[in-house]
Amino acid sequence: MDTNKPVFTSISEYIAAAPPEVQETLEAIRSVIREAAPEAAEKISYQMPTFELNGNLVHFAAFKKHIGFYPVPSGIEAFAEELSPYKSAKGSVQFPLDKPMPYDLIRRIVEFRVEENKRNAAEKKAAKKK
Repeated sequence: MDTNKPVFTSISEYIAAAPPEVQETLEAIRSVIREAAPEAAEKISYQMPTFELNGNLVHFAAFKKHIGFYPVPSGIEAFAEELSPYKSAKGSVQFPLDKPMPYDLIRRIVEFRVEENKRNAAEKKAAKKK
């Protein structure tokens, strides 16, 4: 384990530790997520900024050349066509720092995930009543 890596306890701490030229982008992403998911709680999970609402909603993180955005596989699948210009994997996408950040797309993915998590929570609750 690398003991030199900082351990973050809040999203504000995480953003403050990022390179100055990336901090503004991280704050903007945080704001977009907050607007799209006002009920979500902020936390650090896997040492990444995370928003939680009936479970993990989305994570994001800064890397040297991109912002990693992690809306779980369903969030990637639902927006596969719009995400096609970006490098992506099963549950993640990379938004290059040298290109305009797709804030509107991020907002719509977060809104999708909010509805998905609310629906899943309601289904779990209904299943428990049976």
